[in-house]
Amino acid sequence: MTTENTPADAAIALLNAADARYGALPVRPGKIIAIHLSYRSRAEQRGRTPQHPSYFFKPSSSVATTGGTIERPAGTELLAFEGEIALVIGAPARRVGMADAWAHVASVTASNDFGLYDLRANDKGSNVRSKGGDGFTPIGPHLIDARTLDPEALRLRTWVNGVLVQDDTSDAMLFPLAQLVADLSQHFTLETGDVILTGTPAGSSVVVPGDVVEVEVDSPTAPGRPTSGRLATTVVQGVDGFDATLGSLPAVDDTQRTEAWGSAEAAGLSSGTTPVVESAQAVETPHALSPALRAKLEATPVAALSGQLRKRGLNNVTIDGVRPTHPESKMVGTARTLRFVPNREDLFASHGGGQNAQKRAFDAVGVGEIIVIEARGEAGSGTLGDILALRAHARGAAGIVTDGGVRDYDTVAGVDLPVYSKGAHPAVLGRKHVPWDVDVTIGCGGTTVQPGDILVGDSDGVIVIPPALAEEVVDAAIAQEAEDAWIAQQVAAGHAIEGLFPMNAAWRARFDQEQSP
Repeated sequence: MTTENTPADAAIALLNAADARYGALPVRPGKIIAIHLSYRSRAEQRGRTPQHPSYFFKPSSSVATTGGTIERPAGTELLAFEGEIALVIGAPARRVGMADAWAHVASVTASNDFGLYDLRANDKGSNVRSKGGDGFTPIGPHLIDARTLDPEALRLRTWVNGVLVQDDTSDAMLFPLAQLVADLSQHFTLETGDVILTGTPAGSSVVVPGDVVEVEVDSPTAPGRPTSGRLATTVVQGVDGFDATLGSLPAVDDTQRTEAWGSAEAAGLSSGTTPVVESAQAVETPHALSPALRAKLEATPVAALSGQLRKRGLNNVTIDGVRPTHPESKMVGTARTLRFVPNREDLFASHGGGQNAQKRAFDAVGVGEIIVIEARGEAGSGTLGDILALRAHARGAAGIVTDGGVRDYDTVAGVDLPVYSKGAHPAVLGRKHVPWDVDVTIGCGGTTVQPGDILVGDSDGVIVIPPALAEEVVDAAIAQEAEDAWIAQQVAAGHAIEGLFPMNAAWRARFDQEQSP
């Protein structure tokens, strides 16, 4: 029985051929299989050596070609490169042995297995979100005929901004390349065009917007030194973040930072040094507020918003006990959270230095965002000072809220940025707090604040609005404010409050009539 290509098959083939993402490959891969640890140097760096190879899948939509860009999503910090040797399957392989496996590899080329460590913990090892993004698997630019190569004599090199950062060879791998093909083939069929990413050596680290990463695979001992050429990718800052109402948000800890940077020292966690993660120029990050919604919130008193939230059953949405440095200014923005835990000297020694959580929060806050700090209501030390307030202002933050104290209070008050706190205190952070985590759900002033929540502040205080309710609440508050203004006019004109506030049916009819066009 023969199977003829259908018009749909032909259309799909045409689309694949026209898609520039797969320009370096013979076809769009049906599967991309990547290996976790495969080089001795990487295993030594990670402090664990696997007995057998383990794998994960990457979507073919993550493929990109040389000369392209990769976006670091807004609100993230740990985008890491991984230069790798890519194998492109030729003849299908199913249950092949080690001796025959290499014959099923048609081509070898360079690849970059980018990963976003901010999402790594959320995936529990699957890497679906952390490594599956668009553009996260550049491949190419040229294919090397596998028949001309000794699989034990391939060289992999990676450069960042022209500096060589990875240089290793396939004979230093824990598992021979042929073993990877044979092992995978005993679990499922490797089909023509499938790609195997064979792991990265030591030297992988974090890259930031503006960096250019180049990866090359060659065989110095083969005649003519066949090479893939340099696979170049430029990192750019993305403008899109993640919606907390749809799924988990990016989150990092010291373990993720250490693995992303390659060491605790490189991450600035033990040596006191601070890794440079971006320029001092503010980068605009997205938020849940459209210009129209922001304008309505800015025009609406916090008291009116509080009343509408109460009508909807939300009473515990005020951040209590904090007062503003600028009571004349309105504060509207989305939450960027920072959590402090009670000071314990050994934990401050491990988490208080370098680019700690406090500094990371202020270095990452975006335009229109509000840093909200959990200090457990402890006002016995500062939770920020003038330098951090200036940093937040320079990055375009909409404000700062802390249920702790503020150092350099007068200077902070002089910064054109709303800051709500429990007042002034001269002591440094370490007297009472350890900076612990960022972009997590926190408690502040007796209420819960999640990243992305909408905060509004004025001289009455600060209120937290769930994003899904914001439009409904502010529209109702504006309508109520119009009613209250009309009632005030009637009271000023001499009318009694009884029946007017709240309005009975007669007053309601009069109000509706006057409001009609």
